[in-house]
Amino acid sequence: MRRRPAILSVFAGRVADSGRDPVPHMQSAVEIAKARPKAEVLWASPRELLNILQADAAGCHIITATNDILRKLAHVGKDLETFSRETVRMFHDDARAAGYIIPTGELDAAE
Repeated sequence: MRRRPAILSVFAGRVADSGRDPVPHMQSAVEIAKARPKAEVLWASPRELLNILQADAAGCHIITATNDILRKLAHVGKDLETFSRETVRMFHDDARAAGYIIPTGELDAAE
């Protein structure tokens, strides 16, 4: 019997959307694929960067990912304090650009 290539595509993002952890399902799919040498497992519809790391750890062969998620790969291992400060700065700059003013205790006391 001739074996044909196959891709087991599991919509892990949809599993996560149901409130369930997709990792055990993906690990199970990888185990099933091991019995079929030409089969590969595809983690479909990831929702966040973490899913790429989870897919790799689960042994998935393929993962679909948007450019937005792929761009976030540069943040892997980033110092969380630095990341947090950059995020706060971004919110601050966005608020200022929109014309919002956030009163502080110092400004309130001066009035």
